[in-house]
Amino acid sequence: MSGTTLVHERPATTASTPVADALAVLGRHLQRIKAAPGVVILTQTMPITMLLFFGYVFGSALAVPGQEYRAFLVPGLLAATAANGIMTGMFQASQDCHRGVMDRFLTLPMSRPAVPFGQTAADLLTTAVGMVPLVLVGLAVGWRIEGGPLAALGAFGLLLLLRFATSWLGCWLGLLIRNEEIAGQLGSATFVLPLLSSAYIPTDNLPGRLRTVAEWNPISAMASATRDLFGNASPAAEAAWPVAHPVAGTLAWSAVLLAVFVPLSVRRYARGGE
Repeated sequence: MSGTTLVHERPATTASTPVADALAVLGRHLQRIKAAPGVVILTQTMPITMLLFFGYVFGSALAVPGQEYRAFLVPGLLAATAANGIMTGMFQASQDCHRGVMDRFLTLPMSRPAVPFGQTAADLLTTAVGMVPLVLVGLAVGWRIEGGPLAALGAFGLLLLLRFATSWLGCWLGLLIRNEEIAGQLGSATFVLPLLSSAYIPTDNLPGRLRTVAEWNPISAMASATRDLFGNASPAAEAAWPVAHPVAGTLAWSAVLLAVFVPLSVRRYARGGE
């Protein structure tokens, strides 16, 4: 099934609800991923590649006080995976716009919010499945979940919440750009975001302004929250508020992103190519 496959049109007599429409779009995206899994495979295998590369090539050169580097790195890579929703959301939405799929959806008798909700829900499901290999490889190279099971579930819940929020940001950008080539180029630039955070290295020794930027990066809050909930490291009390209170910081960042980009995405989709 190609990337331009549409949901099945319902007969005029069949009742349509926003939930049913969103589920139909969700199914369409899952079928699309199954038929052309390239982007998903790339985004899900990249963290594993980086874990093996950073963990073994640079791991001996990077010192984290009181902690083995790979145990520090795995939660950071999980946080970076959560932020990757920007890239996938932007590419999928812009691809559908570029190929005329979004315009076709607008002609169907379906709820306007259902289309972006279906896309972001599909991304959330594939991310939940895609995190499993990274966790397994992390365990294989020495990372351990030292906290309790409820705290670990809370960490995975926060990761998926941030992923859902960033996928809405990506969806809005894709609907704004409407060109899959440009979206692909901009998407590759999002790999810089984890570098400006505590995902891969501690921010303690960064210069003043750069450290401030890194600590207010949502990925830093997410990385600190996962390390705390997994029992790998405690938050830095002297850091900026989102890092010193990482669970609250991640929840706040996610709430802000959802509050801003859910209505913006729905409104932008409803406007079509205007």
